[in-house]
Amino acid sequence: MDIGVFIPIGNNGWLISTSSPQYKPTFELNKQIVQRAEHYGFDFALSMIKLRGFGGKSEFWDHNLESFTLMAGLAAVTQRIQLYASVAVLTIPPAIVARMTSTIDSISGGRFGVNIVSGWAKAEYDQMGLWPGEEHYNKRYDYSTEYVTILRELWETGTSSFKGEYFQMEDCKLSPTPQVYVKVVCAGQSPRGIEFGAGYGDYNFVAAKGINTPTAHAATNLAMAEATAKTGRDVGNYVLFMVIADETDSAAEAKWRHYNEGADVDAMGWLAGQANADANAAATSTARQMAAPTGAVNFNMGTLVGSYASVARMLDEVATVPATKGIMLVFDDFLIGLEQFGQRIQPLMKSRAAKLQAVA
Repeated sequence: MDIGVFIPIGNNGWLISTSSPQYKPTFELNKQIVQRAEHYGFDFALSMIKLRGFGGKSEFWDHNLESFTLMAGLAAVTQRIQLYASVAVLTIPPAIVARMTSTIDSISGGRFGVNIVSGWAKAEYDQMGLWPGEEHYNKRYDYSTEYVTILRELWETGTSSFKGEYFQMEDCKLSPTPQVYVKVVCAGQSPRGIEFGAGYGDYNFVAAKGINTPTAHAATNLAMAEATAKTGRDVGNYVLFMVIADETDSAAEAKWRHYNEGADVDAMGWLAGQANADANAAATSTARQMAAPTGAVNFNMGTLVGSYASVARMLDEVATVPATKGIMLVFDDFLIGLEQFGQRIQPLMKSRAAKLQAVA
């Protein structure tokens, strides 16, 4: 089973709280995180793109780096780990992203891929005059389909004359092209999002659910398996989990309670407003999952809270769910959490034994 890290490109990571670790995103912090992840045999690191924060007392995600330039820097200071940057497709033309990809492919020696963000938070784009209108909620995967089609044509042939509803290419050129096949990542959970991922992604990120419920993503995995059976493509499911660990279950649970006590209700309210703006969004969509209930200090993502042994056992349970290709992790404190995982959790995981042997 693959293991990856969702690096903190925005301030305070993934806890919307005033009592969780508070920090600004920097290249140095993310460099340390990715280098330690590489040291412990992690398979990949992914950075999001966020263009407007949630505000509140914690100024949650009001401070963000840019994904492609960050990953270009990280590509130059790593040797093995796969790197993924995220593109908000409404902000950068596909031909430019194709060239940025080819550049980072050269820096990394073929270790780079792209995460497609179709865009559902209106305020991120409205502030720049880039929001196409309410119709984008229903058309965003159609837009992304054309976008990825152009990327593939440029990466694989060096030219595109694609003609579609949103893009008109005229003998568009790319050279040099990437030295290896570029993997595309999606994060669809609605029926339409899963359909898009099954048709155009190589991996689909799945949001796990609940506290200490390591197999709750089984239904989403099944939906993707059914969708790929129709497209005939192999799309791996990567499941997102937060890890809050300590020496004992009670010590980890105390940290989790402490973070909840400092929940930034104003920031969470802003998130809920953005997530609920699309009245027609499916209940399984990423936006709906993140914002309901509005009191979730951790985006409602699956969270594993416990001793090192308990977390290792639960991560092994994740691996038993059919169609689970890997796990993407976030931590309450990333540097401490990575050391805990590398030294105390991963050595106990049966699902990582072969990988650890290979790294050794």
